[in-house]
Amino acid sequence: MYVLGIEAATPVAAVAVINEQKILAERLVNNQRTHSVNLLPMIKAVLEDGAVGPEQLDGIAVSAGPGSFTGLRIGMSTAKTLAQVWGLPVTGISTLEALAHPLTGQAGLLCPILNARKNEVYTAVYETRAGRLSRLAGPLAEEPEKLAARLFSLGHPVTLLGDGVAVYGEMLQRYLGGLAFFAPAAAALPRGAAVAELGLARLAAGEGEDPLLLLPRYIRLSEAEVKWRQKQGVRP
Repeated sequence: MYVLGIEAATPVAAVAVINEQKILAERLVNNQRTHSVNLLPMIKAVLEDGAVGPEQLDGIAVSAGPGSFTGLRIGMSTAKTLAQVWGLPVTGISTLEALAHPLTGQAGLLCPILNARKNEVYTAVYETRAGRLSRLAGPLAEEPEKLAARLFSLGHPVTLLGDGVAVYGEMLQRYLGGLAFFAPAAAALPRGAAVAELGLARLAAGEGEDPLLLLPRYIRLSEAEVKWRQKQGVRP
Protein backbone atom coordinates (compact mmCIF):
# COMPACT_ATOMS: atom_id res chain seq x y z
CA MET A 1 0.00 0.00 0.00
CA TYR A 2 1.44 3.37 -1.04
CA VAL A 3 0.38 6.65 0.55
CA LEU A 4 1.35 10.23 -0.22
CA GLY A 5 1.49 12.54 2.82
CA ILE A 6 1.20 16.32 2.56
CA GLU A 7 1.84 18.85 5.35
CA ALA A 8 1.14 22.54 4.71
CA ALA A 9 -0.72 23.72 7.83
CA THR A 10 2.34 25.45 9.31
CA PRO A 11 5.24 27.53 7.90
CA VAL A 12 6.83 24.20 6.98
CA ALA A 13 5.96 22.43 3.73
CA ALA A 14 6.61 18.69 3.92
CA VAL A 15 5.80 15.80 1.61
CA ALA A 16 6.52 12.07 1.77
CA VAL A 17 5.58 8.82 0.09
CA ILE A 18 5.58 5.62 2.16
CA ASN A 19 4.43 2.02 2.18
CA GLU A 20 3.87 -0.40 5.05
CA GLN A 21 7.57 -1.20 5.28
CA LYS A 22 9.38 2.11 4.98
CA ILE A 23 9.58 5.78 4.06
CA LEU A 24 10.40 5.76 0.36
CA ALA A 25 11.07 9.48 -0.06
CA GLU A 26 10.56 12.66 1.94
CA ARG A 27 11.18 16.38 1.46
CA LEU A 28 10.80 19.29 3.89
CA VAL A 29 11.38 23.00 3.39
CA ASN A 30 11.15 25.83 5.91
CA ASN A 31 12.19 28.63 3.58
CA GLN A 32 9.32 31.13 3.94
CA ARG A 33 8.27 30.64 0.32
CA THR A 34 4.55 30.16 -0.12
CA HIS A 35 3.25 26.61 -0.10
CA SER A 36 1.61 27.24 -3.46
CA VAL A 37 5.15 27.53 -4.86
CA ASN A 38 6.67 24.62 -2.93
CA LEU A 39 4.12 21.82 -2.83
CA LEU A 40 3.63 20.60 -6.38
CA PRO A 41 7.38 20.44 -7.22
CA MET A 42 7.96 18.61 -3.92
CA ILE A 43 5.19 16.10 -4.63
CA LYS A 44 6.60 15.44 -8.10
CA ALA A 45 10.07 15.01 -6.61
CA VAL A 46 9.14 12.52 -3.86
CA LEU A 47 7.16 10.38 -6.28
CA GLU A 48 10.15 10.32 -8.63
CA ASP A 49 12.61 9.69 -5.77
CA GLY A 50 10.43 6.88 -4.44
CA ALA A 51 9.88 5.42 -7.92
CA VAL A 52 6.13 5.51 -7.32
CA GLY A 53 3.69 6.56 -10.01
CA PRO A 54 0.30 8.10 -9.25
CA GLU A 55 -1.33 4.89 -10.49
CA GLN A 56 0.42 2.98 -7.68
CA LEU A 57 -0.88 5.20 -4.88
CA ASP A 58 -3.67 3.89 -2.67
CA GLY A 59 -4.54 7.22 -1.09
CA ILE A 60 -3.45 10.67 0.02
CA ALA A 61 -3.15 11.91 3.59
CA VAL A 62 -3.09 15.64 4.31
CA SER A 63 -2.64 17.72 7.41
CA ALA A 64 -6.15 19.00 8.14
CA GLY A 65 -5.49 21.47 10.93
CA PRO A 66 -5.39 23.33 13.11
CA GLY A 67 -2.89 25.73 11.60
CA SER A 68 -2.49 28.62 9.21
CA PHE A 69 -5.75 29.30 7.38
CA THR A 70 -3.91 30.02 4.14
CA GLY A 71 -1.57 27.04 4.47
CA LEU A 72 -4.44 24.71 5.27
CA ARG A 73 -6.40 25.81 2.24
CA ILE A 74 -3.40 25.33 -0.05
CA GLY A 75 -2.57 21.89 1.36
CA MET A 76 -6.16 20.68 1.37
CA SER A 77 -6.94 21.96 -2.11
CA THR A 78 -3.75 20.36 -3.47
CA ALA A 79 -4.53 16.99 -1.85
CA LYS A 80 -8.20 17.04 -2.88
CA THR A 81 -7.46 18.03 -6.47
CA LEU A 82 -4.82 15.33 -6.89
CA ALA A 83 -7.11 12.75 -5.27
CA GLN A 84 -9.90 13.64 -7.68
CA VAL A 85 -7.64 13.58 -10.73
CA TRP A 86 -6.01 10.29 -9.70
CA GLY A 87 -9.21 8.67 -8.41
CA LEU A 88 -7.94 8.19 -4.86
CA PRO A 89 -9.44 8.37 -1.37
CA VAL A 90 -8.09 11.06 0.93
CA THR A 91 -7.89 11.35 4.71
CA GLY A 92 -7.33 14.38 6.94
CA ILE A 93 -4.80 14.10 9.77
CA SER A 94 -4.61 16.36 12.82
CA THR A 95 -1.61 18.65 12.50
CA LEU A 96 -1.03 18.33 16.24
CA GLU A 97 -1.16 14.54 16.19
CA ALA A 98 1.23 14.47 13.25
CA LEU A 99 3.67 16.65 15.21
CA ALA A 100 3.52 14.37 18.24
CA HIS A 101 3.55 11.09 16.31
CA PRO A 102 7.35 10.73 15.78
CA LEU A 103 7.84 10.97 19.57
CA THR A 104 5.40 8.15 20.37
CA GLY A 105 6.86 6.03 23.15
CA GLN A 106 8.67 8.87 24.89
CA ALA A 107 8.08 9.02 28.64
CA GLY A 108 5.91 11.78 30.04
CA LEU A 109 3.56 14.05 28.12
CA LEU A 110 3.85 15.46 24.61
CA CYS A 111 2.52 18.94 23.90
CA PRO A 112 2.69 20.22 20.32
CA ILE A 113 2.24 24.00 20.13
CA LEU A 114 1.46 26.03 17.02
CA ASN A 115 1.54 29.82 17.04
CA ALA A 116 -2.06 30.86 16.42
CA ARG A 117 -1.32 34.60 16.74
CA LYS A 118 -3.48 36.92 18.88
CA ASN A 119 -1.74 35.61 22.01
CA GLU A 120 -3.08 32.10 21.47
CA VAL A 121 -1.64 28.73 20.55
CA TYR A 122 -3.18 25.70 18.92
CA THR A 123 -2.35 22.79 21.15
CA ALA A 124 -3.18 19.34 22.48
CA VAL A 125 -1.69 17.09 25.15
CA TYR A 126 -0.76 13.46 24.46
CA GLU A 127 0.80 10.54 26.26
CA THR A 128 1.79 7.07 25.08
CA ARG A 129 -0.45 4.23 26.21
CA ALA A 130 0.11 0.66 25.04
CA GLY A 131 2.47 1.91 22.37
CA ARG A 132 0.00 4.40 20.89
CA LEU A 133 -0.66 8.10 21.35
CA SER A 134 -3.59 8.90 23.59
CA ARG A 135 -4.96 12.47 23.63
CA LEU A 136 -5.57 13.90 27.10
CA ALA A 137 -6.68 17.40 26.04
CA GLY A 138 -7.45 19.37 22.91
CA PRO A 139 -7.25 20.18 20.15
CA LEU A 140 -7.94 23.75 21.24
CA ALA A 141 -6.93 27.36 20.86
CA GLU A 142 -5.70 28.63 24.22
CA GLU A 143 -3.74 31.47 25.75
CA PRO A 144 -0.18 30.33 26.54
CA GLU A 145 -0.60 31.21 30.22
CA LYS A 146 -3.65 28.97 30.46
CA LEU A 147 -1.79 26.18 28.71
CA ALA A 148 1.07 26.55 31.19
CA ALA A 149 -1.37 26.25 34.10
CA ARG A 150 -3.02 23.22 32.47
CA LEU A 151 0.31 21.44 32.02
CA PHE A 152 1.49 22.32 35.53
CA SER A 153 -1.70 20.88 37.00
CA LEU A 154 -1.01 17.54 35.31
CA GLY A 155 2.24 17.28 37.26
CA HIS A 156 4.20 15.23 34.70
CA PRO A 157 7.29 16.01 32.62
CA VAL A 158 6.23 17.39 29.24
CA THR A 159 8.08 17.63 25.94
CA LEU A 160 7.15 20.76 23.99
CA LEU A 161 7.50 21.03 20.22
CA GLY A 162 6.19 22.99 17.25
CA ASP A 163 6.62 26.52 15.91
CA GLY A 164 4.93 28.02 18.98
CA VAL A 165 7.92 27.02 21.12
CA ALA A 166 10.08 29.74 19.54
CA VAL A 167 7.54 32.34 20.69
CA TYR A 168 6.34 30.99 24.03
CA GLY A 169 8.95 28.40 25.05
CA GLU A 170 10.78 30.59 27.57
CA MET A 171 7.56 31.57 29.31
CA LEU A 172 6.41 27.96 29.50
CA GLN A 173 9.75 26.85 30.89
CA ARG A 174 9.66 29.55 33.56
CA TYR A 175 6.20 28.44 34.60
CA LEU A 176 6.82 24.69 34.43
CA GLY A 177 10.40 24.65 35.72
CA GLY A 178 11.92 21.18 35.69
CA LEU A 179 8.81 19.65 34.14
CA ALA A 180 9.46 21.27 30.74
CA PHE A 181 11.64 19.75 28.04
CA PHE A 182 12.04 20.69 24.38
CA ALA A 183 12.18 18.34 21.42
CA PRO A 184 15.35 18.63 19.31
CA ALA A 185 15.00 20.62 16.12
CA ALA A 186 15.05 17.45 14.02
CA ALA A 187 11.89 16.23 15.77
CA ALA A 188 10.19 19.58 16.37
CA LEU A 189 8.87 20.30 12.88
CA PRO A 190 5.89 18.62 11.17
CA ARG A 191 6.85 15.84 8.77
CA GLY A 192 5.14 14.56 5.69
CA ALA A 193 6.13 11.04 6.71
CA ALA A 194 4.16 11.35 9.97
CA VAL A 195 1.08 12.53 8.07
CA ALA A 196 1.52 9.66 5.60
CA GLU A 197 2.02 7.02 8.31
CA LEU A 198 -1.07 8.10 10.25
CA GLY A 199 -2.97 8.26 6.98
CA LEU A 200 -1.87 4.80 5.92
CA ALA A 201 -3.36 3.31 9.09
CA ARG A 202 -6.68 5.03 8.43
CA LEU A 203 -6.79 4.17 4.77
CA ALA A 204 -5.93 0.54 5.51
CA ALA A 205 -8.88 0.49 7.93
CA GLY A 206 -11.18 1.73 5.18
CA GLU A 207 -11.47 5.24 6.63
CA GLY A 208 -10.62 7.14 3.46
CA GLU A 209 -12.98 9.89 2.32
CA ASP A 210 -14.29 11.25 -0.93
CA PRO A 211 -12.08 14.31 -1.59
CA LEU A 212 -15.18 16.45 -2.11
CA LEU A 213 -16.27 15.79 1.47
CA LEU A 214 -13.00 16.46 3.29
CA LEU A 215 -12.95 19.72 5.26
CA PRO A 216 -10.20 21.49 7.25
CA ARG A 217 -10.38 21.65 11.05
CA TYR A 218 -9.82 25.28 11.89
CA ILE A 219 -10.80 25.23 15.63
CA ARG A 220 -11.43 28.98 15.61
CA LEU A 221 -12.95 31.40 13.10
CA SER A 222 -10.78 33.21 10.59
CA GLU A 223 -10.40 37.00 10.81
CA ALA A 224 -12.69 37.42 7.79
CA GLU A 225 -15.37 35.27 9.44
CA VAL A 226 -15.09 37.20 12.71
CA LYS A 227 -15.55 40.52 10.91
CA TRP A 228 -18.51 39.17 8.92
CA ARG A 229 -20.21 37.95 12.10
CA GLN A 230 -19.62 41.32 13.74
CA LYS A 231 -21.21 43.12 10.79
CA GLN A 232 -24.17 40.75 10.95
CA GLY A 233 -24.53 41.29 14.69
CA VAL A 234 -23.87 37.62 15.43
CA ARG A 235 -22.56 37.00 18.94
CA PRO A 236 -19.34 34.98 19.37
